[in-house]
Amino acid sequence: MSCYKKPKKHEALLWSIALPGFGQFLNRRLFKGSILILLEFLVNVLSNFNLAIIYSFTGEIQKAIDVTNFQWLMFYPCLYMFAMWDAYRDAEGEINPYSYIPFVFGAFFITIGLIFSTKLKIMGVVFGPVILPILSLVPGLTIGFIIYHIVLTMNYRRH
Repeated sequence: MSCYKKPKKHEALLWSIALPGFGQFLNRRLFKGSILILLEFLVNVLSNFNLAIIYSFTGEIQKAIDVTNFQWLMFYPCLYMFAMWDAYRDAEGEINPYSYIPFVFGAFFITIGLIFSTKLKIMGVVFGPVILPILSLVPGLTIGFIIYHIVLTMNYRRH
């Protein structure tokens, strides 16, 4: 008899935020988790994302922009948000069929933030390929949750 119990949704989600694939490991989806970790590693290394993070967090935004391989980093938002949603979906507890909506909008807005991260100035400041995409997650999730609630309300009224 196994003592395994699926993790709570927030636990799987938080481990996926730490590293895409960890939530899948908690959910005992070892193959999927391994693939996501491998993809995260591949995209991270080929985009020079860790260097961009270091430069961004130390205020060297131009260096962050210069080291970033945007062709590879463009894959990161969807990979990251998919891993989070997938871990959340597979964890213990009920799941709503529309739970993916905030994650999709989050990924979309992060990607848009990344696209404009070298040019967009906010109060005269360029935030670069790390900070602007992170900031872009907030409106993405907000709009995603608003649409999620609208869809739920419309679906509830139909039944």
